[in-house]
Amino acid sequence: MIDKIVEEMKTVIYKMQKSIKEDIEDIKAANHDKLLERNDYKQDLMNEIVSLKQNLNNELVTAMQSGVDVNIYRERVDSLEEDLRELYKLNGKLASIVLPVKQMYKEMVDELTERNGGGSLIDVKA
Repeated sequence: MIDKIVEEMKTVIYKMQKSIKEDIEDIKAANHDKLLERNDYKQDLMNEIVSLKQNLNNELVTAMQSGVDVNIYRERVDSLEEDLRELYKLNGKLASIVLPVKQMYKEMVDELTERNGGGSLIDVKA
């Protein structure tokens, strides 16, 4: 069961890595529609990773309590951890692209708001 969970997690992590790489390419190409389309999918993948991680932890605890030497899973779990580190790095790369753009837009809005006397950007007259 532990091997099955590890393989499922690896598959989901691979899908998430692929999705983030696609996000990075779509940001470079200014293809915002595809970015938005992937948001729900990525959220589902994240939820699945969290659920599988909990299942893996539970299975490892059960195995230990049953007297199984869980060190037999060490190599596979270490490989899984490496995949998660790679996912974390990719996510950091995505953030390093997105956050400066977010800051630029914030500064533009702040400047326009200041020029407008600190009020609303759009003055609606009824």
